[in-house]
Amino acid sequence: MAYTRAELGASLPLLTSGKVRELYEVDSKTLLFVASDRISAYDVIMKNGVPQKGQVLTLMTAFWFDYLQKQIPDLRTHFLGLNVPESVPVQAKVQLRNRSMLVRRLKIFPIEAIVRGYITGSAWSTYQKTGEVNGKKMPEGLQESQEFPEPIYTPSTKAELGQHDENISTEHAAEIVGQKYATRIEQLSLKIYSVAKEYARQQGIIIADTKFEFGLDQETEEVVLVDEVLTPDSSRFWSRQTYALGQSQDSFDKQYLRDWLTANGLKGKGGVEMSEEVVKNTSAKYAEAFEILTGKSIEAATQ
Repeated sequence: MAYTRAELGASLPLLTSGKVRELYEVDSKTLLFVASDRISAYDVIMKNGVPQKGQVLTLMTAFWFDYLQKQIPDLRTHFLGLNVPESVPVQAKVQLRNRSMLVRRLKIFPIEAIVRGYITGSAWSTYQKTGEVNGKKMPEGLQESQEFPEPIYTPSTKAELGQHDENISTEHAAEIVGQKYATRIEQLSLKIYSVAKEYARQQGIIIADTKFEFGLDQETEEVVLVDEVLTPDSSRFWSRQTYALGQSQDSFDKQYLRDWLTANGLKGKGGVEMSEEVVKNTSAKYAEAFEILTGKSIEAATQ
């Protein structure tokens, strides 16, 4: 990461440190959400990071928050802005620029809201064995990477660091968060995905699937979109130009890293250091996705 936690921690209390980001307390209602250059795959953090990844995730999320709120007027998000708090030391402020967001402090729902538009990944593996995805029967004869007739909502648990998320049914999700909130989360997830999918398609990217997180505004009882959204870390981005039914796809996300780990017998192993080539190519894929979707290069966006 470009900044040192010690520098920032002297001015803001560190609340949590996850696989790829830190969360600091600004005040009782505001948090500083910092994206590092760390990268994880198969729930394991790589030993080395990917240059500019934190900026790509932060600025792409800010882009999507702005776009989605214009398209979905009743959508609320936790995003307050890209400004770094005045209390942060000058040197840390420079390092945090374009990789941190001020966000509202909310009660976070303990589920991942996953929407799948195409059958791939774990959904494809399960479908081949059972004909189902998250316990729901799917049409017969689907091919790998085929678009579902309609996007499907497949929630999962939100695992602690070092643990694995577990796919769950919509009924189980309702048991965890309550039916009222579960229904709203599902409705919002499908709506956000549909809006984003159409925009990305026009730019030349297929959003095969993605995951969202939501929080609760306890004063208004509103469900609020939180975390990073529609980034290469939280989504599968495929090239529309090279998309071909019945096979795995070229992607603009960390699937390249996953494939490298699998091919080298490193899947799920700790302490893995990516080769220079893998770092370079992963960084390039993230930067390319950013430019295609936002219309700006990451270099121009961080000027």
